[in-house]
Amino acid sequence: MAYQVHELFYSLQGEGFHAGRPAVFCRFAGCNLWSGRDEERELAACVWCDTDFVGTTGDGGGEFAAAAALADAIVRRWPGDAAGGALVVCTGGEPLLQLDPPLLAALHARGCTVAVETNGTLVPPAGIDWLCVSPKAGTELAARAGDELKLVYPQAGLDPQQYAGLAFRHFFLQPCDDARRQENTAAAVAYCLAHPQWRLSVQLHKLLQIR
Repeated sequence: MAYQVHELFYSLQGEGFHAGRPAVFCRFAGCNLWSGRDEERELAACVWCDTDFVGTTGDGGGEFAAAAALADAIVRRWPGDAAGGALVVCTGGEPLLQLDPPLLAALHARGCTVAVETNGTLVPPAGIDWLCVSPKAGTELAARAGDELKLVYPQAGLDPQQYAGLAFRHFFLQPCDDARRQENTAAAVAYCLAHPQWRLSVQLHKLLQIR
């Protein structure tokens, strides 16, 4: 298959369990919960989304005709003198619309560890090294187990406890970054203190003003 990639970049992971860890980000174009166009935002399951995933014109983006070509482009973003293989974060949009076994195999053949950030509405392929699921209110989870569940909080009609029994190793609440960010942060802190199964995820990249 041809892969539609909005951008490739090297930075620090800003959220969740691996916050602060260097990674190459592969942001796939497209999402199954929103077109990415502002005029259709009110139709999105996550109206707060602040990510540009439309098209393939971002830095390092493009259409890659084969898994090997995309894997090579990803690895080139990793520092050549770094010990060990790259941590590759596949994100979007919704990466599971495109991430497939051939691309996973190509990345693993190059020594990469593959992490995925997904909305959880699609069944993930086998072989993902780190699966982070971020549920959205009003959607049905197809991915009900993994390494990390990261919930944007609060969301109308969504109670974190409905996910607390799922088979994830780590549970995070991340304050919704909208006009009520300060209140949302206080609410997330209070919830974590009352329910210590949950940990707070702060968007480190925004605090540091890095990509």
